[in-house]
Amino acid sequence: MQEITYSVFIPVYNKRDYVVRAIESVTAQLQPMAEAGVGVELIIVDDGSTDDSYQRVSERIEGLEFCQLVKQENQGVGAARNKGIALAKGRYVCFLDADDWWEPSFLAEIDHLRAEFPEAAVYASGFYLVKNGKKRVAPVGVADGFERGYINYCLTYAKTLCMPITSSSVVISRQSLVEVGCFDEHLTLGEDFVLWIKLALAYKVAFVNRPLANYFQDVPVGKRATRRLHQPERHMLWNLDFLAEEEKRNGDLKLLLDRLRCGGVKRYYLSKQYHEAAMGVLEKVEWSHIPASTYKFYHSPLWLQRILFGLRGAGYRCKQMAVSLLLNRRSPKR
Repeated sequence: MQEITYSVFIPVYNKRDYVVRAIESVTAQLQPMAEAGVGVELIIVDDGSTDDSYQRVSERIEGLEFCQLVKQENQGVGAARNKGIALAKGRYVCFLDADDWWEPSFLAEIDHLRAEFPEAAVYASGFYLVKNGKKRVAPVGVADGFERGYINYCLTYAKTLCMPITSSSVVISRQSLVEVGCFDEHLTLGEDFVLWIKLALAYKVAFVNRPLANYFQDVPVGKRATRRLHQPERHMLWNLDFLAEEEKRNGDLKLLLDRLRCGGVKRYYLSKQYHEAAMGVLEKVEWSHIPASTYKFYHSPLWLQRILFGLRGAGYRCKQMAVSLLLNRRSPKR
């Protein structure tokens, strides 16, 4: 039996319209990798879907070797990912969200990156942002001309606030995951960021600056975790105290966290329910390295910002409706 090098894991919760695409982007790479002598397994955990996601997955992987489907009661994406890690047999774990998909050469490119930079525990690639049916390369903050190599995760992320590591473009050594503690199942937003930052502070991160994954952003707004207000105690920005000492001595980490704080609490700051909680996060910010426009936002009258935010929201909704109508008109009739 071939030794497993990569364990690919897909968590699924009510993604019937997308999950088969994700699976096929993985299964298409299994045979080429096997021919190269690299063993790959695919693990899919259905996190208590209430649609027919489980049935669709089951039908798609029926008869496929090195593929398994597990069903559990709904516990959240962190718990589902941890389940996948626990089941993994490979030396490296690859994550892929059910609504995202890989480019055909993702695993091969990551395998080459791993061979070239063996001191890393985290390997990631560039990726496409897919929105309104169009793909654009994510503006990850690597230096101009950078092709592949080790990166300073905090500085790279802080530059553009576009994640250099996503849950669909990363491969991590299983041993390092065990050592840092896997995903925080208590968090409902940012559980992936908390894990990435733990890994990046403890190990080297290698990056190939080619878009090899697709980050799908056309999921209906109501189903996006980032579009709703989470309870602060379950949001990563209110759960960063474990970094307090490191933040004092690591200027790159401080820069990243402050920029994430300012960008991540805006809607909480404007809400009546969580305004005071947001102020607690903002008290930790060193404003000297924050862009002037962001500083102005938080130091302008609150009532004015609430009005402007409401107008921007109405404009965004109108734009999305217009785009949706245009796409529906362009779709071929059946």
